Amino acid sequence: MSTSTSLVTGVDFVSIPSRDLDAAMEFYGSVLGLERSSVWQRGDTPAVGAEFETGTVTLALLACDQLGVEFRPNAVPVALRVDDVAAAKAALESQGVEFRGDIIDSGVCHQAFFTDPDGNALNLHHRYAPRG
Repeated sequence: MSTSTSLVTGVDFVSIPSRDLDAAMEFYGSVLGLERSSVWQRGDTPAVGAEFETGTVTLALLACDQLGVEFRPNAVPVALRVDDVAAAKAALESQGVEFRGDIIDSGVCHQAFFTDPDGNALNLHHRYAPRG
C-alpha cells in the first residue's frame, strides 16, 4: 500500500451500547433531537438496534441483551458537535440532563460532559480555533 492510499476512507457508525433500547431511542431522538434513520431486528424479536444521524457519523444504539453482548457503557465520550455549547447545555438541562461540571475551554474548543440514560459518556463540543 502506498502512502497516498488509505485503507480506511471514513467512519460509518459508532456503536452505543444499551440496556433499554426504548429509553435510549427516546433520549437520542426526543432529548438530543437526532433523526432516527432506522430500527432493526432479527425475525420476530424485539428491536436489536436503532440508528440516529448526526450529520457526520451515524450513532448505532445496540440492545446488548438481544445481541448476546455484555453491556458496558462507553467511558470515553462521543463528542457531539454543536454551534454553541452553553446554549445546547442549557437546552438539555431544561429537559433534565445533568452535566458533569462546568463548560471546559481547552484553548481550542468548548466542551460540556454528560451521560445518556445507560451511562454512556457524551459531550457537547464546539471547536472555535482554526485547524492547522
